[in-house]
Amino acid sequence: MEMVFRAIAIYLILLIVFKIAGRRTLLQMTSFDLILLLIISEATQQALLSTDYSVTGAMLTIVTLIVVDILFGFMKKRFSRAEQLLDGAPVILIENGIPVDSKIKKVNVSTDDIMLVARQNHGIYQIEKIKFAILERNGQISIIPADG
Repeated sequence: MEMVFRAIAIYLILLIVFKIAGRRTLLQMTSFDLILLLIISEATQQALLSTDYSVTGAMLTIVTLIVVDILFGFMKKRFSRAEQLLDGAPVILIENGIPVDSKIKKVNVSTDDIMLVARQNHGIYQIEKIKFAILERNGQISIIPADG
C-alpha cells in the first residue's frame, strides 16, 4: 500500500505545483521548460518507486495514477466547483480592443503573447481589432476579431 500512497501524494503535489505555475506554463513551452519537465519526471519516478524497481511495482503505480486521474475527472463532471478549482475558468484578457491589465498580470500572460496568437491565427496585427482575447482552461488563447 505504500506505493499507492506515494503515487497519490506525488499526483497531488504535481497537481498543486502546476496549478500554482499557472496556465501560461501550458501556453508556451521553452527548451528550459522541457528540461525542467524531464527532470521533474525523473525525480517523480524515483519518488514513486523508491527502491522497488519491479514490474509489479511500476504497474501498481501507473494504475494508481490513472485511477486518481479518473476520480478527479469524475469529480469535475459531478461537481462544478471541483472543475473550477482544478481547471480554473476562462479569463478575458482583452475586451473591445482594451487589455484588462489586472487579469493579464494575474495569469502572467503578456500582450505580446496575445498578439502572437492574433497574428498567427487571424492575421490581426493591431490590438484594437480584437473584440475579445480569452485565456481558456487548457492554456490556449482564443481570439474573437472585432467586426469590420
